Amino acid sequence: MREFTLELSLTCDGPLAVAGPSGAGKSTLLRLLAGLDTPTHGRIEVDGERWFGGGVDLPAERRRVGFVFQEYALFPHLDVRANVGFGAEGRPVDDLLERLGIARLARQRPGRLSGGERQRVALARALARRPKLLLLDEPLSALDPATRGTVGAELASILRESGLPALVVSHSFDDAAVIAPQMAVIERGRITQEGSVDELLASPATPFVAQFAGTNHLTGNAVGRLVSLDQGGEVLLAEPHSGPVAVLIAPWEVTLDKGAPPPTGSALNHIRGRVQRLGPFGSRVRVVLDGGLTAEITKDSAERMGLATGDEVVASFKATGTRVVSRAPN
Repeated sequence: MREFTLELSLTCDGPLAVAGPSGAGKSTLLRLLAGLDTPTHGRIEVDGERWFGGGVDLPAERRRVGFVFQEYALFPHLDVRANVGFGAEGRPVDDLLERLGIARLARQRPGRLSGGERQRVALARALARRPKLLLLDEPLSALDPATRGTVGAELASILRESGLPALVVSHSFDDAAVIAPQMAVIERGRITQEGSVDELLASPATPFVAQFAGTNHLTGNAVGRLVSLDQGGEVLLAEPHSGPVAVLIAPWEVTLDKGAPPPTGSALNHIRGRVQRLGPFGSRVRVVLDGGLTAEITKDSAERMGLATGDEVVASFKATGTRVVSRAPN
């Protein structure tokens, strides 16, 4: 029997994302909350009702949990109305179908639906149980990259409107950030940082959080205000430092230009690279260059430049937009 150490404390009163790498304990957390696994100790309380701890261990069937599984787990032989009605406990199914925009699909079977439509059916089925807690396991992972941003935004809106505590686990920071405004990063069974998406981006607590969140994390050696980067090139800082450092730059501090950097402006740091991938990130566009540098720009800027994968660009940022942390020598 496999054992896993999970030590954490979380309070959730709305949509909360728990994000981290594979094997960090995300799915284990959901199974413990749903009653599918039993912790050795601890306490689980939902809306003032104790589900585990102090001699209480409420069985899974008595926990009012709506669980949306990674692959949605719909019944292939039932149509949409029947899938949502399974275990609905008296809630009007047609109202839910209408609310989630899938009423026209009521007589369709899951095999004829798109990924986004199947997700809405799975969510409607979870809500039909009148849950006190919603659990969503990698809700966007089964979707193609082109639809993730749109479906994620729709899911975020539905979760906000439901007013229910909702725990969303994901191995993708971008996916989690689209769905929930608050996030907890889990590493090796422990929460290492919790806060708003902007807080995690601007002030990552660990090198992993910085890398995972997409905060630019450039290592090098500082002499005064100049850092010679390990990957080549230099970065100018606002304040002098000495020795091995990591230079942190929030993605929204980075601007992009095709060709040469603009002749005027206060940004003195310029790094050239090619666009490796780009996609929607809330109301903006996140662009990742082949050297690992990430920028967040407006949709208008991306459209004006006609930005596409493979384009060569210059990433620019101000010295005042950097944050420096000391690190151990390589």
